Amino acid sequence: GLFVTDYFTRTPRKLSPFRSFASIELFHFHIPEDTVIAVWNLITFKEQGGTFGDQCPDRSITVYFRSGAPSVINPLHTHFPRDTAVPGSFALTLTWTLPNRTTGVFNVTSPLPGDWFLAAHLPKDEGKISVKGLYEECQYLFQPQLIVQRLVNIAVLYPGHVTEQSMAPHNRSCLYKVFVPSYTSRVLVEVLRCRGAEGCPLWLRVRAKAPPLHNSTTLDCREHTPCQLAQDLPFWQHWYYVLVEKHPGVPGTVSFQVTVQLTDCSRPSLARPPFLPSSASMNMPHSFGSAGGLALGDNPPPTSPNDTKHPAPIPVTSHAGERCWPIRPTLRNELDTFSVHFYIFFGPNVSVPPDRPAVFVINLLPVLDSGGVLNLELRLNVSSLCGENVTVFGCLNHEVPLTSGDNTSVTCETESLAGFLLSVNATASLSRLRIPYPQTGSWYLSLRSLCATEHGFEPCTNVTAEVYLRAYLSPCINDCGIYGQCKLLRTNNYLYAACECKAGWNGWGCTDNAEAFSYGFQLLSTLLLCLSNVMFVPPVAIAVRSHYLLEAAVYIFTMFFSTFYHACDQPGIVVFCIMEYDVLQFCDFLGSLMSVWVTVIAMARLQPIVKQASVLYLLGAMLLSMALQMDRHGLWNLLGPSLFALGIMAVAWTARTIRRRHCYPPTWKRWAFYLCPGALIAAAAVLLYAFVETEENYFYIHSIWHLLIAGSVGFLLPPRAKPSRRLGPLPRRKGCGYQLCVNEQEELGLVDPAVASINSICTS
Repeated sequence: GLFVTDYFTRTPRKLSPFRSFASIELFHFHIPEDTVIAVWNLITFKEQGGTFGDQCPDRSITVYFRSGAPSVINPLHTHFPRDTAVPGSFALTLTWTLPNRTTGVFNVTSPLPGDWFLAAHLPKDEGKISVKGLYEECQYLFQPQLIVQRLVNIAVLYPGHVTEQSMAPHNRSCLYKVFVPSYTSRVLVEVLRCRGAEGCPLWLRVRAKAPPLHNSTTLDCREHTPCQLAQDLPFWQHWYYVLVEKHPGVPGTVSFQVTVQLTDCSRPSLARPPFLPSSASMNMPHSFGSAGGLALGDNPPPTSPNDTKHPAPIPVTSHAGERCWPIRPTLRNELDTFSVHFYIFFGPNVSVPPDRPAVFVINLLPVLDSGGVLNLELRLNVSSLCGENVTVFGCLNHEVPLTSGDNTSVTCETESLAGFLLSVNATASLSRLRIPYPQTGSWYLSLRSLCATEHGFEPCTNVTAEVYLRAYLSPCINDCGIYGQCKLLRTNNYLYAACECKAGWNGWGCTDNAEAFSYGFQLLSTLLLCLSNVMFVPPVAIAVRSHYLLEAAVYIFTMFFSTFYHACDQPGIVVFCIMEYDVLQFCDFLGSLMSVWVTVIAMARLQPIVKQASVLYLLGAMLLSMALQMDRHGLWNLLGPSLFALGIMAVAWTARTIRRRHCYPPTWKRWAFYLCPGALIAAAAVLLYAFVETEENYFYIHSIWHLLIAGSVGFLLPPRAKPSRRLGPLPRRKGCGYQLCVNEQEELGLVDPAVASINSICTS
C-alpha cells in the first residue's frame, strides 16, 4: 500500500517535581485514522542560567501515555476516593545518557486513532523553599515529537458484498476495513473459496478502530472450515479492520473471497441488508476512502447494485446480546467549564421492568469533556420493591451497551469489552461511580433488576423497581474537599482540572490522610506564626522611648499585617482572613521591607537634616511599593532596598568619621553590645530564610525568622539623639503692653546665634 508520513512536535516545557496532577506537564497529540505505526521521540535537556546544565544532577523523568484522555497517575501510591474507577495507562522512565541531554523513543504499532495525551514530571523533592534569584536553578526541559506512518486507500468492505482477491507470491497480507453502524450486535467475517498450494494457508485477523496486531482476534483457516470469525457486541460507529495474512513459506498465488455480515440487533433474525448505494441509510461516514477492492491500491469493482455480488440474507442463530432495547437519550445542560448535567427525559426517577433492561446514553464531547470527572449516582426507591429481595444492576460501558440475554449474569465485561458495575438493593440503596478523565464518545448505562434466591439471581416477576439516576460531569471529585483546591489548567488549547492538596493531605481528591496535619498541629503552627510577631512590641517601645515615632508606626504596621497575613495563609482549616489574601500579602511584604528601610535610615542619623530624611522615607515607600507590585518574591526586592539604605548609612557614618577624625559610632560599647549582636542576629535570620526553610519546617523556621528580625531591630535602632548645645532664640519679655525683642542677625539667618553679639531691637 501507499504510506504517508506525518510529523508533529511540541514546544519544550520546564518540568516540575510531582506533588499533584496540577504540577505535571501535559501534551496533547492527535493520531489520524489508518495509522500503522506511531513513534514518539522524547527529548530532554538541562539548562542552568541560560546555558547547558552540565553540573545539574541527573533526575529521572517519568512519562505517561494514554489514548482518549489524560492519564490518571499515582506515583506517590496514595489512596483514591471511594467509588473511583482508575483507568490504566502506560509509563516510561527516561534515564540520562549524556551530561546535559537524553533521548527516548516510544513506538506504538497500530495505535488507536484520535487524541493521545502525554504527561511528564520529575520525582518528588524535599520541598525546599528557595528565594527567587538567589542562585541559578537547574531546569529540566522536555519536548515530545511524534512521527506517524499511515496507509492510504485501504480497501473498504461493504456488508453482504463479496470481494475477490488474489495474493501474489511476493505479497504477505491484504488489509480491509468495514464500518460498523449503531445497533449492530455481531460482525461476521468469512473467507470463501480459498485456493492455494496447500489448501487455505491464511490467517484471518480482526480488530476494532486500528489495524490488527499479532495478539488480535485470530483464526487459522487451515483448521477451520468454513473460515468464519465473529465479533459479538462490536463497537458502534467505528471502523473494523480485517487482515488476511498468508502463512510464511507458502509458494504460489493464493486466491480467496472475503465477505462481511453485520447483524442488526433491531432485527435479530436477519443479517443487515447487503450494500446500499446511500451511505446515509447505514449511518456510515460519507468519506470511505476507496470502496471495496481487490487489493491495497487497486481499483474497486463497479458498485452499482446490478454488478454487486452478495449472498442472500441469511438467518442468524440467536446469540446473547443480539437483541437491542430502546435507548433513552439524555439532555445535556452545560452550567460551566466541566460542569455539565445530563437530564433524563421523564426523569430523574426511572422504572426498571423485570423483563427487559433500561438503557441510557451519555454523550461526552470530544476533547472538551475528557478533562473532568464523570459522576454517576444510583439511588433505589425501596418502597417500590413491594418486599421482594430485588437488586438492580447497572453496567456502564463505552461505545456499546452491554445487554446480555442471560438474565442471571451480573458481569459487565466480555472478552473484548470492559465496563463498570453498579448495584443497589434494599440494604445498600445508594451506589456511586466516579471516572476521572473519562474517554469521550457515547457511554451506555444498562439497568436491569434481578431477584436473589438460594440458587443465585433469577428474573423477577411483577416487580418494577424505581431508581433515581443522576449523571453529571464535574471538574474535580467533590471539589477536592476542604483540604484541597480544584484548579482549572490549560495546555495549549486543551483544558483540564486537577486537585492541589494542602495541610499534608494527598490523593486524587485530597482524601488520603496518611500524612495529614492534625487539628492541634494546624492550630499550633498558626499560633506560632501569628504570635511570633509579638516580638515587635519591644522594638516599638524602644522606638517610642527614643522619639522615633515614624519607625514605631512602621513596626506596628508590620506586626499587624504579618499576624493576619499568616492567619489567612494557613493551608488547613485554622484560617482567619480579615480582608482579601492579596491585600494582606502585599501589606505584609511592604511592612517587612519598610521596617528594614526605616531602621537603616534611622541608624544613619539624618535627623538634623530634616527635609532630606523625609524625602528618603517617602522615596523608600514608593520604590518598595513599585517593586512589590512587579515581583513580590524576587531576591532584589529585599536585597536592593537594604543595600541602598546601607549605602546611605555608610556614607553618613564615613562623613561623620572624617569630620570628627574619630570612628563613628564613637563608643566601643555601642559596637560590642548593640551593633555587632544586632548584625549577627539579622544575618542568622537571613540565612535561615534563604537556605534552611522548607515546606515541612516552614511554620517554626519562619516563626524564628520573625523573632530574629524583630530582635535585631531592637539592637540596631540607635539611641535617642542628644539635644544640641547651640543657643536657641532669646526669650521674649513682656512689660506694659507688648515688647518684641528680636535678634536681627538671627532672624535674617546671617550668623550663628551661638556666637553672635546680641543686638536687639525692641518695639512697643
